[in-house]
Parts: sequence; structure tokens; C-alpha cells
Amino acid sequence: MGNTTPYKTGKSSRGWIGRAWYVALVLSVMVLVPPAATSEVYHALQPDGTLSLTNVPTDRRYQPLPFGTMSIRTRLSQRELEQAIAWYARQYRLHPALLRAVIKAESDFDPAAVSRTGAQGLMQLMPRTAASLKVRDPFNPVENIRGGAKHLRYLLDRFNGDLTLALAAYNAGEYRVKRHQQVPPIRETRFYVKKVLTYYHAYRTGKVQPAYR
Repeated sequence: MGNTTPYKTGKSSRGWIGRAWYVALVLSVMVLVPPAATSEVYHALQPDGTLSLTNVPTDRRYQPLPFGTMSIRTRLSQRELEQAIAWYARQYRLHPALLRAVIKAESDFDPAAVSRTGAQGLMQLMPRTAASLKVRDPFNPVENIRGGAKHLRYLLDRFNGDLTLALAAYNAGEYRVKRHQQVPPIRETRFYVKKVLTYYHAYRTGKVQPAYR
């Protein structure tokens, strides 16, 4: 399930006036779409007059946006990002260095990052995970950090505080970790866990500072 945003068009969408209004609406909405998503954003007019935008089309009604990229990227200053990390670290009983380490490993502090599998934002939330965490805009840094921190707290509780297993589950999914009862034999996951733990130790001891974008 992709990042879909509905907009009511109303009865005036019928005829050439409606089509012109529809095009104008699509253009106006594009300024809200992060640049990493605009190249793969699709739109469809639903039967009830709702305009839907998504980066993962679910059926043939969705067509690529036919216009050039017109977008803005949601950014935070270094101070604002640190405040968000500190706030959600306290709220979800995590060390701020751990959140920084996950963000560094996942997106290198790029709020508009999109992986080849569709993970989005600073903490690379999959659309289904973001929806379950009530993250409405995964490209919003604050929302993304909140969702990622909440998910990480859940995984730590799920695996009785075992950070290695929680990080493995963050990367490969909790059911794979549960099935193997250890870090799954997946090269990417094992490398990911090692990388996050290395960053975590470095940030926690102050040996390295985050390189914010």
C-alpha cells in the first residue's frame, strides 16, 4: 500500500471545466510531494470524485504525473532535528545515540530517501509499517522519527530488550527473527546490525558527530 492522498473534486469535475480544475489541482498538490517521490508519483480520479496520489499504484487507473517535478523538501535545522531525536528518545525510552545510529544507517540523514523496496524517510519506514504507526507523511522528519522510535521500542520489548535482535527485526522483519531465534542468515541484515551498533557506540561515546544534511 503506497502513500496515497485523497482530495475531493466535487461535481464540478465533469466536462472540460472539471478537467482543467483537475489539472490545476494536481499541479498544486505536487508542491507538497517530496522530490524523491515525485518521479514515481501516480494519480487517479476515483468514482466518488476523490483525487488520489500514490507512489505505489494499486491498479491501472493510476497514471504517472505528466508534468515536470515541482516540489519542496521538508527539512529541519540541525537543532530542530536534535530536539526531535531527544524528544522521541525520551518518550520511547531509547538512547538518542541509538536513534541517530539507525537514521545514519538507514538514510544518512536524508528525509527524502526512498529505498529500492519502497522504504521512506529518515528511518526508512515501509508504507504498511508507517500506516500502522499512524505516520501520515513519512517524508516529514518529525513524523518519521516518531514512527521509527515507536517501532524500535516495540521491537525491543518484543525481543526482551535484546538490541541485536531488535535491529535485525527492524531490517528483516520480526517474524524472520522469531523464526530463526537469532539474527537471520541474511547478509544484508547481518551487515546492517553491525553497522548500526558501530554507529551507536561512536555516537554514544562522542567519538563521531552526526553529519546532518
